[in-house]
Amino acid sequence: MNNLNRRKFIAQSALLAGGVSLGLYACKNYNSDLLKGVQDFIHRVANEDGSFRPGIDPDYKGTSDTGLSGIAAPAYATIISSTFGWSLPYPDETREFFFSCQKPDGAFYPPTGSMDQNAPLAKLYNTLQGIISLRLMGAKPRHDPMSVIDYFFNNDEFKGLPLYSTSFFPLFFTALEQKMPDHINSRMREYLINGQAEDGYIGDHVASTFHAAHYFRLIGEPTPKADVMIDRVIKDQKEDGSWHLWEPELDVHASFDALFILRQLGDPKEPRIKQAYKKATNWILKCHKPDGGFTHFPDETISDVDSLYFHVGGLVESGFLQIPKNLTNEEILGWGHAMDPGKNYSCIS
Repeated sequence: MNNLNRRKFIAQSALLAGGVSLGLYACKNYNSDLLKGVQDFIHRVANEDGSFRPGIDPDYKGTSDTGLSGIAAPAYATIISSTFGWSLPYPDETREFFFSCQKPDGAFYPPTGSMDQNAPLAKLYNTLQGIISLRLMGAKPRHDPMSVIDYFFNNDEFKGLPLYSTSFFPLFFTALEQKMPDHINSRMREYLINGQAEDGYIGDHVASTFHAAHYFRLIGEPTPKADVMIDRVIKDQKEDGSWHLWEPELDVHASFDALFILRQLGDPKEPRIKQAYKKATNWILKCHKPDGGFTHFPDETISDVDSLYFHVGGLVESGFLQIPKNLTNEEILGWGHAMDPGKNYSCIS
């Protein structure tokens, strides 16, 4: 790994894992080395045709998003590179890769992945990632992708989607620089508000609750029941700093989701939130590996572009990693890790 000595990495990781009192947020050299390692990892998983592998081993098939879709790894590599102002290893080829994934029906179809790429959810996810990535590279899709959205609102088909997909819709329109139609927003808002429990959660899970908060941030409206939502997020944090309360496949992105809610809806000066940030940062850093990447959980060994995106994003949300002050298009950088909590984002006005 370029610019990151293994012995130094292990020593600093041990220091950080030892406790917040040792100056977690003062390790600027560690932050620099971490980002250099992340950039190096992205280069090591890049293919000359512009696509990206989920991990360094060519035989590794990926976990979570990268296992489901061959668009996920190049999209997340593009998003992280855009976050920190890095050039992609093969920018022209990656742009062409995304163009090649779109068909005349407007949807994007990845060449690999375990998900049924003709399923409505797959089309929604892959098309969303495709238009985001092209936008970040200064390009537009060659075919109008709106048929992917129209399908879900002809007969309320959106209600059959998983609850973790609700914010896909405003993000879709934001990436296209278009206003989200009122008939879509009104139905989605009603669906989300009616689905909220008294503690602000939706579906009794942090992932679906995160996407609700993400939805309201993207339309520029206050998130309903934000205060009690924050209370539950803080209550649910485990002593080790994570939010993994269910089986791994359900909670693989839980820490990112929880940190988004705290960062976007909470008061950063509140002691409970500051403590939650520190505990979460310690836990995420235990997932950082000597190859520069991240695993989803500390005891795993294979770094993945999926876990790299969500953990680097989580470190931005917790304040451990700083992003450039002149960053643009922050509202379409993945799932909102770079959104400014004090800025109004609206795709409905």
